Amino acid sequence: MNAAEVLRFALRGLAANRMRSALTMLGILIGVAAVILLVAVGEGSSRQIQQNIQRLGANSLTITPSTSGGGGGPGGGFARLLGGGGGGGGGGGQGARQNTGPRTQARDLTLDDARALADPANAPSVKSVSPVVTAQSQTATYEGASHSIGQFVGTYPSYFETSNKPVVKGAYFYNDDVLAARKVVVIGHTVAEDLFGAVDPVGRQITVSGVPFTVVGVLKEAGSSGFQDADDLAIAPLPAVQQSLTGFGPLGQILVQAKSAETVDAAQSEVAGVLDQRHGITNAASADYRILNQATLQETVSAATATFTVLLGAVAAISLLVGGIGITNIMLVTVTERTREIGIRKAIGAPRGAILGQFLAEATMLSLVGGLLGVLIAVIGAQFTIAGVRPVIVPASIALALGVSVAIGLFFGSYPANRAAGLRPIEALRFE
Repeated sequence: MNAAEVLRFALRGLAANRMRSALTMLGILIGVAAVILLVAVGEGSSRQIQQNIQRLGANSLTITPSTSGGGGGPGGGFARLLGGGGGGGGGGGQGARQNTGPRTQARDLTLDDARALADPANAPSVKSVSPVVTAQSQTATYEGASHSIGQFVGTYPSYFETSNKPVVKGAYFYNDDVLAARKVVVIGHTVAEDLFGAVDPVGRQITVSGVPFTVVGVLKEAGSSGFQDADDLAIAPLPAVQQSLTGFGPLGQILVQAKSAETVDAAQSEVAGVLDQRHGITNAASADYRILNQATLQETVSAATATFTVLLGAVAAISLLVGGIGITNIMLVTVTERTREIGIRKAIGAPRGAILGQFLAEATMLSLVGGLLGVLIAVIGAQFTIAGVRPVIVPASIALALGVSVAIGLFFGSYPANRAAGLRPIEALRFE
């Protein structure tokens, strides 16, 4: 009996019990689809996180207070601005150099800290420094339209380049606007859409918590990140925001741009040295600030998301194992039902290999067809957003899931096939 005849007998055997065969394939289908889809969700999550991190360039550092409270003061006037203007830049997120631990006295971040960091004599690897204050949920109005701005940022022109927030309409503000504390503002796409609709907002005046601001530019649309709308913000000169909205208190953060990606580590060391000296820090464990290194975080997140993706695939693989057990069960039932048929075939000279091959072929075909259908379902499912994530199919997961499904058919079908091939003809013929 050749391979074609073995395959023909296997197809006839499966066709004789269509419903049973379909339900058995369903278990494999679900397992394969689950593996591919969950790995795709993990990969999609990883890429989404990486894109969010890359919104800040690889040469960006973010300094934030590690706790609230302590000395510090507001920091004085604006005789020296920190870095030039700009509008382009690279990706988003923050990475990790954290100085946390017990301390007896904490100082706030101040404009004087930012000025010290912008001094080339103190930090030669630093390109620009952007002090930042943020006023949350400020209500803006324009001719009867109202919108609660998620984040109203006060900063310097260098912020646009460092945080990769280019302007697509109008312009950003300049150093002179900061020096004069002019009430001008650059708004995000969401703010512009809600307040102005189809009207060009540039040059028009909005009222923010009772204070008039003139719109000078609209930021390029960035899109949403999870539950946060990255376009629901406004950016204005730091002194204007402090005078009108936040008061002259401590800074929320200081955004530092190194001269290049290669000098980030040097810039981080220089920043830490300046702040340690100014805040009286004698060891890293007692630092009252933390430096978040975007490049370091990106490496950490890449490793973490890879582990997360593997874990998702491993969890889904359990359903493949369950499907394999289902194949064993169904094939054992099939062998029992066809015991007399097996006896007759062996009595007329069918070799052991033919019987073994037929039942192995049946089990393998069940798993192969189920696997192929699972791949199809997974590819279709990946076209939709799942839990806020757009899945990204990993070709290797398709090959792996399909290969494992076939291997499962061979492995779990081998015992029933061996049992069928080992039946003695006389005993098989006597079976009722």
